Amino acid sequence: MKILKFALVVFLTTTSILSAQNKQVTLEEIWGGTFRQEYLQALRSLNNGEEYVVQSYDRSAKAMNVDVFSYETGKKTRTLISSADIDELDFFQSYSLSENEEKAILGVDVESIFRRSSKGIFYVYDLKSKELIKISEDKIQEPTLSPSGKKVTYVFENNIYIKDLASAKVTQVTTDGVDNKIINGVTDWVYEEEFAFVQAYQWNKDGSKIAFLRFDETQVPEFSMDMYGTYGKQLYPRQEVFKYPKAGEDNSKVSLHMYDVSKGQTAKVNLEKEYEYLPRIKWSNDANILTVQAMNRHQNNLDLIAVNASSKEAKVILTEKDEAYIDVTDNLTFLNDNSFIWTSEKNGWNHIYHYDRNGKLIDQVTDGQWEVTDYYGFDAKTGRIYFQSTENGSINRDVFSIRANGKNKAQLTQKRGTNSADFSADFTYFINSYTSATTPYEFTLHQAKNGKKVRDIKDNKKLLKQLEPYNFSKKEFSTISVNGNDLNMWMIKPSNFDPNKEYPLFMFQYSGPGSQSVSNSFFGANDYWYQLLANEGYIIACVDGRGTGFKGAEFKKVTQNELGKYELEDQIDAANQLGDRTYVDTNRIGIWGWSYGGFMSSNAILKGNDTFKMAIAVAPVTSWRFYDSIYTERYMTTPQENASGYDENSPINHVEKLKGSYLLVHGGGDDNVHVQNSMQMIEALIQANKQFDWAIYPDKNHGIYGGNTRLHLYTKMTNFIKENL
Repeated sequence: MKILKFALVVFLTTTSILSAQNKQVTLEEIWGGTFRQEYLQALRSLNNGEEYVVQSYDRSAKAMNVDVFSYETGKKTRTLISSADIDELDFFQSYSLSENEEKAILGVDVESIFRRSSKGIFYVYDLKSKELIKISEDKIQEPTLSPSGKKVTYVFENNIYIKDLASAKVTQVTTDGVDNKIINGVTDWVYEEEFAFVQAYQWNKDGSKIAFLRFDETQVPEFSMDMYGTYGKQLYPRQEVFKYPKAGEDNSKVSLHMYDVSKGQTAKVNLEKEYEYLPRIKWSNDANILTVQAMNRHQNNLDLIAVNASSKEAKVILTEKDEAYIDVTDNLTFLNDNSFIWTSEKNGWNHIYHYDRNGKLIDQVTDGQWEVTDYYGFDAKTGRIYFQSTENGSINRDVFSIRANGKNKAQLTQKRGTNSADFSADFTYFINSYTSATTPYEFTLHQAKNGKKVRDIKDNKKLLKQLEPYNFSKKEFSTISVNGNDLNMWMIKPSNFDPNKEYPLFMFQYSGPGSQSVSNSFFGANDYWYQLLANEGYIIACVDGRGTGFKGAEFKKVTQNELGKYELEDQIDAANQLGDRTYVDTNRIGIWGWSYGGFMSSNAILKGNDTFKMAIAVAPVTSWRFYDSIYTERYMTTPQENASGYDENSPINHVEKLKGSYLLVHGGGDDNVHVQNSMQMIEALIQANKQFDWAIYPDKNHGIYGGNTRLHLYTKMTNFIKENL
């Protein structure tokens, strides 16, 4: 299934900028959604390549529809699914189509579990006969139709089931699933969060086999969170308990299994040696060949293994090694001859490679001191590969095509900024989303063969018109030379900026490995808040230091085993250099960040106490010993091996250095960066007799939102900045 990535998301953008009439916009107006940037709805290309489908709610008919549109004209051609036509179903939340597009899975009463996982009541709907079949009376996970559409698999209470749609017979594939002990067919918490997938089973091409992962969580320590609920409705706190492997602790024991559908038999696949992680499984175009990506605990050795489904023989066909770590992607693509496309940083920059079915290199497809940032696919008809890259600058993105032999590269997008494409199933068209620092998102349809624009789809000119009365300052892009590197930077100055005056400087950063905060794209929510602060007389700046992404592997991986060391050096040195500018008050420099950025801002106010007067840290890691195994050990190895790397760079061990003003914020229901980080930081600061400010948002997760939460949080941060910087 090919899902286009333009989700219908409406940002509630922030602004507190003086209008032409000097009228101040309130934070209540900001977080009430006065300014909105519109996006395209989630699209799915149909197999014919000429049409796509969109899910939408028809308010007049009170029906949920999946409508079909023409790529070329943008006009609706028909309705594929409508709840108005289904007597047994008034509404559905989600849909997915079978490979042959003859059936759909419709979801109702779907509820989230963690970041990516959910469960709900699901139905199979036959588009031709209009027959509706309820898969299960229970809430299930990850229902998937077989290639023929005659069977459906799903996971219930950690076991895999198959339902024959004609006979309604249900076969239980696994029987040992137990909550917080054994999981079959879906991932555990840490795989879901850090390897970014939930469904851990796959049908092969002819529907004869199902490969799946089994997680034995027995030895993984449990983590618990108290959830307090709404006052007056919950007398006692509810405790959420789940398995969470912190750095250096036991992970789930993960094994690969193969189920023979006709025989009803399951066999464990012997991979010849023990691997800590199996982050991807994928069937090739040969129904008898499964591929498995397998890694060691340090995540610096990745084997691509081909498994013969008949004999269960496993053979390593490709090995990637790195002194630091290897990123896991979804870019593995099999061509008709079972040769495959692969992306790798092995020459120092992320590029595309073409291997034969046995893992022998055929061609390096792309090359240069720039990075492939997205791989879109391979068109078998033309032999062309489509991708996104930073060839026109690390803060920009453009879309290209190239032949699989690395020749005849063509740039398909022309506007400087951030371009992102999604292609029709047959690669006839692509929808391009474009944005820049001065242009909110606009969406256009293009021919894939040459990039020629076919038509405009949607833009945000109304937003630009709406923003005209406000005195927005320009986001200025530049580089700053720090510690031998030219670092990307943006700066926002007050609209009435006077170079002869001095202004306080407020810095934002995230700084996490491979991240990017300086990009040529339009305002997100925080950018409007920065405009608010700029018009209160602050200069706002952001610098992407060493360890961030899209400038080569060496630049990104220099922080290995020392998270927080080089990133902090760059933020301190950048702040000092900016403080030397005549218009910056060197005695009034602040910094803030969220998550990894909160880890960094906490370090900055402690280790950089002579540079930074104040800091705000939201949902920070305060010791890497508290964070999960996969993420942390990827960059730090284990605390047993690298105790000094963990402790010397964790802010909780430097609380005695606090001199400036510090605001610490966390969500009490954060399953990702646990509130434990802030609670132990608070206790350490108290015992060091350091005064600081803090806030805990009850039951809120890592995003800290819901109701008036964001309004309250940003009001608190704004007041703190005004009072302390």
